[in-house]
Amino acid sequence: MRISDVLTALRLEFPAVTNSKLRFLEEQGLVDPVRTPAGYRQYSPADLERLRFVLREQRDRYVPLKVIGERLAALDAGEELDGPGPALIVTEDGVPRSGPVDARYTTAALAREAAVDERVVQDLVQAGVLRPSASGHLDAWAKDVVVVAAALAEHGLEARHLRALRSAADRQVDMVEAVVAPWRGQSSPSARGRASTVAAEVGELCTRLNTALVRAGVADLAP
Repeated sequence: MRISDVLTALRLEFPAVTNSKLRFLEEQGLVDPVRTPAGYRQYSPADLERLRFVLREQRDRYVPLKVIGERLAALDAGEELDGPGPALIVTEDGVPRSGPVDARYTTAALAREAAVDERVVQDLVQAGVLRPSASGHLDAWAKDVVVVAAALAEHGLEARHLRALRSAADRQVDMVEAVVAPWRGQSSPSARGRASTVAAEVGELCTRLNTALVRAGVADLAP
């Protein structure tokens, strides 16, 4: 198969996959398509399944590429691994998300989707927790924010109390941006693919660290 055939086969399950992503995975040694005398890549059915495994490990389990490579080596050696995690939808940069593909909400539509009063969404926007686009719409991630915020409101935490969480998240995003800045400044497909992969991986690690720190702190509050 040509690279265009592989992309067509993969995009039903991985709509965010691109030429640059496949080339980056090749550079990392995770797939090794043969080359024609003219230099064109040719992928076998085994290569396609190998790519599916790599993309699922990244998307569903947030596994670093080094570990994925080790798991592939284990599979090549005939060892058995645990089954894959549940399928998720991904954004254009390859980051997992639970919302609908390309979802864009008005405050009223988002309130209906999240089954909350529209005032809840409006308060989150006014507090700066949610940030509409220039067109006034909110993205797919906003639904997750609203659902969690509504649950926190039942414990007396209002939208204004969540500003600190938004600020903390922004600082984490800034850290991730600094990490991938060297690749984002390059125009090559390989650099863009690496920036996308590293951003998703580092972002997930920041999320896990934050979760661990909060859980540790909450544990100390127990009587």
